[in-house]
Amino acid sequence: MLDKIDMEKEVNPADYNERMAHLEIRLGELQRKCRELGIPIMIIFEGFEASGKGTMINKMIQPLDPRGFRVYTMEKETQEDKMHPYFWRYSIKSPAKGRIHIFDRSWYQGLEKGTVTPEDVRQFERQFTDDGMVVIKFFLAITKKEQKKRLEALEGDSATRWRVRKEDWQKNKEYDKYLEKYDAMLIQTDTSNAPWTVVEAMEKKYAICKIMTTAVNRLEAAVLEAKTEKTEKPPLEAECSDDLQNGVLQRIDLSRSLEPETYKKKKKNLQKRLKILHNKMYLQRVPVVLAFEGWDAGGKGGAIKRITQCIDPRGYEVVPVSAPNDIEKAHHYLWRFWEKFPKDGHLTIFDRTWYGRVLVERVEGFAAEEEWKRAYSEINNMEAHLVKSGTIVLKFWLHIDKDEQERRFRQRQEIPEKQWKITGEDWRNREKWEAYEKAVDEMVIRTSTKEAPWFIIEANSKLYARIKILEIVVEALERVLK
Repeated sequence: MLDKIDMEKEVNPADYNERMAHLEIRLGELQRKCRELGIPIMIIFEGFEASGKGTMINKMIQPLDPRGFRVYTMEKETQEDKMHPYFWRYSIKSPAKGRIHIFDRSWYQGLEKGTVTPEDVRQFERQFTDDGMVVIKFFLAITKKEQKKRLEALEGDSATRWRVRKEDWQKNKEYDKYLEKYDAMLIQTDTSNAPWTVVEAMEKKYAICKIMTTAVNRLEAAVLEAKTEKTEKPPLEAECSDDLQNGVLQRIDLSRSLEPETYKKKKKNLQKRLKILHNKMYLQRVPVVLAFEGWDAGGKGGAIKRITQCIDPRGYEVVPVSAPNDIEKAHHYLWRFWEKFPKDGHLTIFDRTWYGRVLVERVEGFAAEEEWKRAYSEINNMEAHLVKSGTIVLKFWLHIDKDEQERRFRQRQEIPEKQWKITGEDWRNREKWEAYEKAVDEMVIRTSTKEAPWFIIEANSKLYARIKILEIVVEALERVLK
């Protein structure tokens, strides 16, 4: 790809001024239209060292309203970045609806270093574009001779000398090797949803004209698509056959229980082991995610309490998840969870999770069918990335039957200190028990992976459920924390 492009392209100065006058006005208009239509935009700049990424970004943002965009310089990883999964620092900086976020270097650094694979990158970008984000990618190309000339000019000026590093000169020396590496990167990650634009950056006026034209064209297409009245789509074909319905949960034996004395003895032993393991987690810098889902009144809070009451509060966080607020709704639905994932050595417990997309949002109609159906693969990809980055991910579904739920609901109504736990919405959700059961069955089947398995907990007996969860957590940590 790169060895075929014409590096000598230029633009006539008179044509440049005329084109830029039009492009600047149009880009400003499109920014406003994208804000009105709630279209998020992510623009990334990659390329050879000294190819002019900073200059191009500065020229591109001049006609934009500064209140509607933000520029991130991502070349250096902070210590905090290094303590999280690789995509964390990019995910939390993804734009809300109607905003533009511009990245000077991006997740492609990980591809260059071998931290992530081309498939990881394609999946990462796909989750955003499927959700309506416009992803524009520019690669700035210059020759080896031009790169050397620019590095010498930067180094010869006391004001810019600091920008030239030893590795920049080393990359110039190994230009052909990096040309081949960048070429493979572009070919492997050039997709219809997030295509690359290679910019011949030898002549700066030509480069900015191409960048501005590409950005305007992409945004015009996005605005047109958003404004076009959607034709009625045929319903998606059902992807789950009858054997996926009411299969997983109905096989669970809810008669299992535990005597109080046995419970106390087991709990004491398991909590003692967990306390030791929590310290080892910190020392060995192993992050852990515990995800709790289950029926209302299934016992999630009680199970979480038995985990946390024996460990250092400085080393864990419990995240209660409710309906997303306005800021969270303006982002991709996984954004609010990426913000909460633990750094190395810490534990995060989620009371309700990202699975709301395929449970509550599916059953209640808050997510369109195409949205919750694609969420299975998006969630699997996210969890696989967490595990690949060293995180232990354990997911629990606390299962009770409908009669036991009713008994607990009535108990909550009768005990003053528990009345806050029961709402009219809880009773309404019971009317959709079968729909939720079907959704849970499909969720478990589609997202119980080797990397992040589901554990179905028989929770009619709270004592039995708490011990089983403690045992699973302790055994999982002991396997990893040698």
